[in-house]
Amino acid sequence: MNKKGLAILLRTRMRPNDARDLVRSPLANLVNQTLPNSDGSQSTGRLVQGAPQQRNEKLNASSNNEREFEVVRESMHSAISLRKTEILDSVLNDFSEGYFGLSYENRRKLLELLAKEYDLNRTQVRDLIKQYLGLELPGGSDNAPSTGIEEEACLSAFYRIERNLRHALKPAYEVLFERLNTHPGGLKEENIVSLRALDSYLKEKLSTWLSPATLELHQITWDDPASLLEKIVAYEAVHPISNLIDLKRRLGLGRRCFGYLHPAIPGEPLIFIEVALMKNVAQTVQEVLWDDPPSPECEATSALFYSISSTQPGLQGINLGRFLIKRVITLVKREMTNISTFATLSPIPGYMQWLLSKLASQSKLSEGEDIQHSPADTSGSTFWENILEPEEERALMDASVEFTSGKNSMEVLFNLLTSPNHEWTSSDKLLSALKPPLMRLCARYLLQEKKRGKALDSVANFHLQNGAMVERINWMADRSEKGLNQSGGIMVNYVYRLEKIEDYAQSYFSTGHIHTSSDLSRYVEPLEEPQVTTL
Repeated sequence: MNKKGLAILLRTRMRPNDARDLVRSPLANLVNQTLPNSDGSQSTGRLVQGAPQQRNEKLNASSNNEREFEVVRESMHSAISLRKTEILDSVLNDFSEGYFGLSYENRRKLLELLAKEYDLNRTQVRDLIKQYLGLELPGGSDNAPSTGIEEEACLSAFYRIERNLRHALKPAYEVLFERLNTHPGGLKEENIVSLRALDSYLKEKLSTWLSPATLELHQITWDDPASLLEKIVAYEAVHPISNLIDLKRRLGLGRRCFGYLHPAIPGEPLIFIEVALMKNVAQTVQEVLWDDPPSPECEATSALFYSISSTQPGLQGINLGRFLIKRVITLVKREMTNISTFATLSPIPGYMQWLLSKLASQSKLSEGEDIQHSPADTSGSTFWENILEPEEERALMDASVEFTSGKNSMEVLFNLLTSPNHEWTSSDKLLSALKPPLMRLCARYLLQEKKRGKALDSVANFHLQNGAMVERINWMADRSEKGLNQSGGIMVNYVYRLEKIEDYAQSYFSTGHIHTSSDLSRYVEPLEEPQVTTL
């Protein structure tokens, strides 16, 4: 193993499993070593002897926490109020290091204090509004023409109050975040959902600060520093990187990895995407992750996006992925004219949860209402729905005799899908019986199940709002534990058609329209008001 590989391996193993801990500074880690454990004792390696010593250590730990909090609070106040730029960097460093060294409870407490004590002065805002409303408009109430001097004096009062009002409507905490934005490492924030006003403000600012014009698109290669590659390993959220050989393959021939970097956080991708250059659009994850050797790049006609991962929880709700996908499509198209298709091989994270919930509720409803399972029999409840087609039901009951039993076909299907170690995947007979209903119901889930007028599945909603169409669903595309748990092993190809991206995104945003291929639309029945466009 070369030095670089060893460095990545050692650094990754030294990191905590929780990728969020990557944002902690060395000082924060040092402070955390002295924070109290859940039982109140210090993590110093000493044995706690006797109740008095325990009480003393708890008191000392509490006192230390309070002192640390007050130090960070003072540095935060200085970072907001100081005007001397020559010492501002040092103050911002102290605040950043101190903040990440606090416990979760004290971070939350500090942010709540920031949101309340450094918010708008609403008394001042109300007074200024009253003054503004009390001014006479230039020209007065009569029709007598005003002189230039009178009008200038009247407008001067308007300008003065408007300027003061703009200043009063700017919360004091804005100064802190504007200064952190220009300070190295200062953009890393935690997402505290309870602080709605502050959270809304930060998202608005971050949307501006993190516009594509301020971000650098960087192709990540094996030649990048080990510290950067280590972050790719830690933050990969779709298909975990198993070892250094796997990492090197994803950055090597026939593969690309691109990330957005911000000048304030050097060497730290905010989001990154992995691309496979292939002859055809892949139908299984094995083709992408274990295709060795990969197809020659000169023979590739498809660029397949198979993983996109965001690294900063605090940036949730800011759609950097949309900009990244468009930039990568433009870049790959310019550099490789032989690439004509841009597609994804995507997971369907919500499918199995949706299906199991529906099977459980319908099975209970069927049992309670004593409904006979035939498509013609819809008596008993307006909420009754026969999920399985008659031929699917017969095939399932015949194939499942040796594996499980149930009061009805939906209970049998539920038992199979929740069986230990996914035993149904080892039977060709069961796979054959399960494929028609699971594929049909998956198409229904993707194309027809909505939440607030948009696709229920989070990944589907992401790609559809970015201008993609649903092209194809693939049977047994991901046989991993995660893939079987999420979607019964089914994956989906979304396709980005360059000439249609903006039109598709707009129609989805405005009407919830989902564009799909004619092959996929055959799985679902037309809705009363069609919301699926076939091509």
